[in-house]
Amino acid sequence: MKSNFSVKGLFLAALIIGLVGFLKNTDIKAAPPQEEAYAAFAEVMPEPVGGLQSIVKKIAYPEMARKNGIEGKVYVLVMVNEKGGVDGVKVIRGIGAGCDEAAIKAVKECKFTPGKNKGANVKVKLSLPIVFRL
Repeated sequence: MKSNFSVKGLFLAALIIGLVGFLKNTDIKAAPPQEEAYAAFAEVMPEPVGGLQSIVKKIAYPEMARKNGIEGKVYVLVMVNEKGGVDGVKVIRGIGAGCDEAAIKAVKECKFTPGKNKGANVKVKLSLPIVFRL
C-alpha cells in the first residue's frame, strides 16, 4: 500500500511550521514595558501635572465619535516611571470610534509627578478614566 505522504512533503510541512513559529516569536517592535516591574500602589501615587484637566485639554475629539454621538469613559492603565514620564499606556476598557486612540495619545503627551515609597521615586501603574463628552 502506497502512502500519500512523501518525505519531501513532510520536510516542506515541517519547514513551514518551523518558519511560522519563528516569525511568531520574532518581535520587530520595541517590547512594551512589563507591568510586573511597576507597583500597583505607592504611598504617594503619581498625578498628571495640572490634574486630569491637562490630559483632557490635549484630546482632539475624534470625528467619527462626534458624527456618531459617541460619549463615555475610556479607562487606561498608565505606566509611570521614576521621573514622572509615561513608559506605556494600555486601554483597559474603551468605547471605540477613535476615542481609545485619542486617550492614549493625550496620556502619552502628559507629564506626571512621580510616585513615591518611603521618599524614593518608584515606578507605578495607574488606572485613569478619560471622559469623552460632546
